[in-house]
Amino acid sequence: MKQLRWFVPALSALLLLAPALRAQSLTAAPAAQASPAERSKHLSDLFHEYWEAYLRYSPETASEIGDNRYNDKISDYSVKAYNDWLAQEQNFLLQLAAISPDGLSDQEKLSRELLLRDLTTDQEASEFKEWEMPVTQMYGSIQTLYPQLVDQLSFKTVKDYDDWIARLHAIPHAFNQVMTNMSIGIDDHRVPPKYLLEKALQQVNDLAGQKPEDSPFAQPLKKFPASIPAAEQQRIKTEMLDAISKEVLPAYVRFGLFLKATYIPAGRDEPGIWALPDGDKYYQFLIRRTTTTDLTAEQIHQIGLQEVQKDEAAMLAIAQKLGFKDLASFRASINANPKLKATSADQLMAAYKGYIDPMRAKLPDLFGRLPKAPLEVVAMPDFVAKTAPPAYYDQGTPDGSRPGRLTVNLYNATDRDLYSVESVAYHEGIPGHHLQLSIAQELTGIPEFRKYEGYTAFVEGWALYAEQLGKDAGFYQDPYSDYGRLQADIWRAIRLVVDTGVHHDHWTRQQMVDFFHAHTAMDETTTQAEVDRYIAWPGQALAYKVGQLTILELRAKAQKALGDKFDIKAFHDEVLDSGALPLDVLASRMDAWIAQQKGQ
Repeated sequence: MKQLRWFVPALSALLLLAPALRAQSLTAAPAAQASPAERSKHLSDLFHEYWEAYLRYSPETASEIGDNRYNDKISDYSVKAYNDWLAQEQNFLLQLAAISPDGLSDQEKLSRELLLRDLTTDQEASEFKEWEMPVTQMYGSIQTLYPQLVDQLSFKTVKDYDDWIARLHAIPHAFNQVMTNMSIGIDDHRVPPKYLLEKALQQVNDLAGQKPEDSPFAQPLKKFPASIPAAEQQRIKTEMLDAISKEVLPAYVRFGLFLKATYIPAGRDEPGIWALPDGDKYYQFLIRRTTTTDLTAEQIHQIGLQEVQKDEAAMLAIAQKLGFKDLASFRASINANPKLKATSADQLMAAYKGYIDPMRAKLPDLFGRLPKAPLEVVAMPDFVAKTAPPAYYDQGTPDGSRPGRLTVNLYNATDRDLYSVESVAYHEGIPGHHLQLSIAQELTGIPEFRKYEGYTAFVEGWALYAEQLGKDAGFYQDPYSDYGRLQADIWRAIRLVVDTGVHHDHWTRQQMVDFFHAHTAMDETTTQAEVDRYIAWPGQALAYKVGQLTILELRAKAQKALGDKFDIKAFHDEVLDSGALPLDVLASRMDAWIAQQKGQ
């Protein structure tokens, strides 16, 4: 591949703040002269203050990580709240910039650098008014956010139930705020593609049409702890079902009507983000934010084509060993082979579970540090499965009260390929997302915000690297499963081509589908959902391959430099010991580690 050129965060936001920074530097002169110990304390307090402010701003995040203080609240989606948060972030940015890093520890300097970077990126993002396009068909959009959130909450006390009821009461107002933002987006010509909004409408209607007691919002009522008295159980049940039937479901109905009558007709016809007024500039920003590199769309497109070619050569080698003359005939055979398709949802679930235990036993050979958090394999909720990927990972809580979850998509299960399951299990479970994210939130000696950093190129790059690591560790013994690994890898290489294709080169959706068909035997259900995902989340899918290639390059560099001194366990521990990092920061830290290892 081409040598990646690292992205240094654009300084546009800082330049806009330059006068304020100069004024701050005058008033903060005594702070600059403070001792390292005093500045360390100031920095620690600032990190804590920032994280507390963020959890108040995003109470859903607090709930997801097991912090129950804001379980009775939901986010304020208003433009005022968004602007107020930007102002808070600007204030944190000014305070951070005024603290000299001289004499601070390595981790303190890194924490300061990362938070400055995060805050600067958020200031840049504000130019593109992302709050004006808050709805897609993907999980995490408001219509699926709260039905999914309930599954991540713990219901052990009366307060837990009352907190959830309070959230239910707040949902209609949240929908009203989001609809206001969407209406402003219509005026600014910032709208998603119509056909994706129709998929979102289907999700909304499916949830709106359920009986209150069958709704995912009523999930806490399925089982009460014995410690809650019967009278309280009855009160909770009555209040929760009333809130669902009289407030939440009508809010979904109103939102569905708004989508159908107002928003979908205003949706854009073109799938690419280029169709927005500042679409080309926005896409380049999304590339920088997602990949943490300064690669251009053209460069990424070419890297994708090169990686597709490399994977196809390896796939052809497997096909020929199995007696096929070319990939076309091999793919045709795969598609026609019923033994390579799941026969039921139960079989598909069993296949995922069957790969986790052998990999878990192998982990001590690959890592010095292992996560304490447990991992379980669960089914994906029906209301999100139709438009979701084959599987995803839900992070557990730091205290282990909620395990990490490899969540499997059972929609249209008999159309899904069994030979692709092994690589997905390693990606979403271990040694992929579960291992990396659990280790990150179990780290000590770093600020809380660092434990939940979500640099996509690192997080998804590691998970894709984990698929390859399974091969390195001796798995994928079935040649079809090994082909599935390569198909998973080419799938991520194809993303580089089709994501840049649709959002930069003005491809049609059908061109994206055709490119998938030309280079994989991926089942149609997954292909269609994936194409829609890239259109809904411009740039997000670029992170996987860019991150994986970076980690592989760093490992090869370390192996070459250290020779017999190279220790795969030490390498992995070093990659993971600071949580998720921008790729340029990771590269510089690994260079320092290599130099240190050589000197020992």
